[in-house]
Amino acid sequence: MGKKKSNTPAESFLLLPTPPSTLAIVDTHTHLASTFEAYRGKYKEGKVENVYEFVRHMYEGRNVEAIVDVWCEAPVRGLWKTFADSALTKEDREKLWAGMDYCLEAMAHPRCVGWGEMGLDYHYDNSPRDIQREVFTRQLRQAVRLGKPLTIHTREADADTERILKAEVPVDHKIHIHCFTDSPEFAQRLLDHFPNLCIGITGVITYSSNTDTSTVIRNMAAQSQGPLRIVLETDAPYMVPANLYDSLEGMKGKLPICHTAMVPWTAAFVAGVAGEGWDAERVMREARQNARGVYGV
Repeated sequence: MGKKKSNTPAESFLLLPTPPSTLAIVDTHTHLASTFEAYRGKYKEGKVENVYEFVRHMYEGRNVEAIVDVWCEAPVRGLWKTFADSALTKEDREKLWAGMDYCLEAMAHPRCVGWGEMGLDYHYDNSPRDIQREVFTRQLRQAVRLGKPLTIHTREADADTERILKAEVPVDHKIHIHCFTDSPEFAQRLLDHFPNLCIGITGVITYSSNTDTSTVIRNMAAQSQGPLRIVLETDAPYMVPANLYDSLEGMKGKLPICHTAMVPWTAAFVAGVAGEGWDAERVMREARQNARGVYGV
């Protein structure tokens, strides 16, 4: 039998066409090591052999200004420190990271900008719920004590997440609710209570199976003429924006990974949902300001 033909699109499709906006990209939630590993897994003869080459290759000319690299697995994967140490000086960031600002969520390191992701997941229930609540509370107390912004993962746990956050976190603390997909009512209660809280928007907003995130955007746009309280993120290597495929002429199948240069397509979709007076440029501009407000990047 002959070798089975791969249905993975050619690597060249990861080098994206002209985006809907060319403003500076700040990806407030990505998993860079996992993204590179997924790339090497799908493209075993790929053009790039390490993370630094991957960043330079995929992001060249894309105006990627900063990423917040999330290390949920920092205690068991020492690679985070290699990445972080290599971004301590401006010279290293120019040489290895193509000038991009590399920021890390692994508490003690000088490149750390927040604590997360942490929270409650009642969809998968990989841990008993009482243990999830106990650990979440401990983590919040540590992050608040150190004055670190919070990156919150919450899924199908609205009541407990809201109760614990309101009990443990000062009202003015900086909070990023990562990859929000829960009820619009839950989002509104959090936004009303915490003035420095932003909702994280990933490519999942473009999926027909998710309508709640779009409702959150419409509600924000209708209630205020001010900036949307959102930050843009990829959660790469997951959740390629569905509207990106309209720009990839001649490609068959689905891309196996998401990466930071895809953020403008999410912004364009947000603008379409927000309605009149919105475009990708405005969404990118306001989300970029919010990223600076939450994480200082």
